[in-house]
Amino acid sequence: MLKKTVFFAALALSGVVYAADADFTLVNRTGYAINEVFISPTQKDNWGKDRLGRNQLLNGQARTFRFGDTKNCVQDIKVVFTDDDSEVEWEGFNLCELHKITLRYNRKTGDVSADTE
Repeated sequence: MLKKTVFFAALALSGVVYAADADFTLVNRTGYAINEVFISPTQKDNWGKDRLGRNQLLNGQARTFRFGDTKNCVQDIKVVFTDDDSEVEWEGFNLCELHKITLRYNRKTGDVSADTE
């Protein structure tokens, strides 16, 4: 038992990154319900599949997303809003270092911002 404890402590001190370490919570503070969420490496043009699924992320709600692509830590996020199908993008999140992203959006001005932890 002591060997396992020492082994895991050594791994933790070595800075080894596990896929679970890159999971993050997305908080919707845009003022609108989100129907779709896409996460893609910053350097790629393909958004891939909707990560939200059949659920909506209402304003004020949060959802944890599993993220295992630790070779491409810097990711962009795109959402599609429920009420008008408009799309908005946020760029350059290092998901290997962040645990929480709070999205903000001002539809009148088109300003997007995010608070990160």
